[in-house]
Amino acid sequence: MPERLTPLDASFLFMEERTTAMTVGGVMTFEPPGGAPFDVDAFVRLIGDRLSLVPRYRQKVRQVPGRLGLPVWVDDPEFDLSFHVRRSALPEPGTDVALRELVGRLLSRQLDRSRPLWEIYVVEGFEGHRFAVVTKTHHAMVDGLGSMDIGAVLLDATPAPRRVEAEDWRPAREPSGVELAAQAVVENLLRPRATFDTMARAAQDLRQAAAGVQRTIGGLVEAVRTATSGAPVGALNAPIGEQRRFGMARTSLFEHRVIRRRYGSGGGSVNDVVLAVVAGALRRWLISRGEPILPDTAIRALVPVSLRGRGGAAVSGNHISAVFVDLPVGLPDPVDRLRVIAAQMEARKRRSGSAGTSAVVGLAGVVTPAVHQMGARLSSRLSSRVFNVVVTHVPGPPRPLYAMGARMRDVFPVVPLAHGQAVAIGVTSYDGTVCYGLNADRDALPDVDTLAAAIDDSLAELKDAPDPL
Repeated sequence: MPERLTPLDASFLFMEERTTAMTVGGVMTFEPPGGAPFDVDAFVRLIGDRLSLVPRYRQKVRQVPGRLGLPVWVDDPEFDLSFHVRRSALPEPGTDVALRELVGRLLSRQLDRSRPLWEIYVVEGFEGHRFAVVTKTHHAMVDGLGSMDIGAVLLDATPAPRRVEAEDWRPAREPSGVELAAQAVVENLLRPRATFDTMARAAQDLRQAAAGVQRTIGGLVEAVRTATSGAPVGALNAPIGEQRRFGMARTSLFEHRVIRRRYGSGGGSVNDVVLAVVAGALRRWLISRGEPILPDTAIRALVPVSLRGRGGAAVSGNHISAVFVDLPVGLPDPVDRLRVIAAQMEARKRRSGSAGTSAVVGLAGVVTPAVHQMGARLSSRLSSRVFNVVVTHVPGPPRPLYAMGARMRDVFPVVPLAHGQAVAIGVTSYDGTVCYGLNADRDALPDVDTLAAAIDDSLAELKDAPDPL
């Protein structure tokens, strides 16, 4: 039987509207060995040969008639690799500015819902004999870590591409609307029994059940409290359109680690340093715009937290929760900003602050798809009342990766925008670098390159701060 989308995966599908493309991905740049021309045609064939490693990439979404159940994944009988893997080229001389402009235009186009929800663009003509690869995948398919699955198709740990056994793929028969509706009806009839069985098992351990109820209630209270305490920030929470700009900042992982070690327990983790760098960059950017900043001015960041690897092996789809962190942009001292952020993150770990989002998502599985869709869209429209910016950090591989012998130089993540969110910041560490990708609304944030440049300045400010006494 077709696999049904999880409530969280379906939420990303339902959130998508004309101005809110729910697309995640990355911008990767490569250097061919010895500056030799890169064989793009062979690379496209390699992608086709490796699709067996990520079966979801040959499947599309089907809606259930009458919204009797959440959508399902089905094989695409008309799968066309040439539609999903495309070639593009930069105008001479192929500058970074031209690449960012192209990426912004590619991100402005939504994925075709009638086909598997992904695209790859191989961008030629990049200065220095380099080329770039831009990936787009719908958030309903993968979260930040899951999107690395595309690396199984594109990348190798050595310059020599590994061999993947050829697969004679044949799509499974696509179910009819009547079959999808019947399956949903059966699942709905069985749901009360499944709920009863779950409660019976929980009753075998009263303490565990009580603790679970307490966590859920506490999570819901936290979610409600958070939703009522946020406030829009004009420069970050503005009406958005369909068009995008993309900013990039490439920094040193070593410098992030030095800062973490320098400030000991008060410096928190590398992720805390990343948040402090973002806070400093936002402060500089707001000042450049003439925005008023008071000592207690803060920007609320939604920070996704991966749940992969907890309680077993990860599977496809989204496995994320979130915490809210107030970035203290009003504090002029960069070390003070870092310590405030580290203290917040430590406090949230102690009280399982991510439970609020998890609790709400868990409830989505017991409502009808129509109500689920309305709830997802409402949460997207109200997001600027809950948080001001998304900042997500996904640790990547510490060693270099290759595409048919070409070494990947860096990878800048793409994070989608919700209603009223002018920019979303994705961060990936890879091979000694920390790459910041800024997905921004074209009109609301025409100065995204100024914000990207402020990231370098913010990191330097932290690095050059006086040693603690």
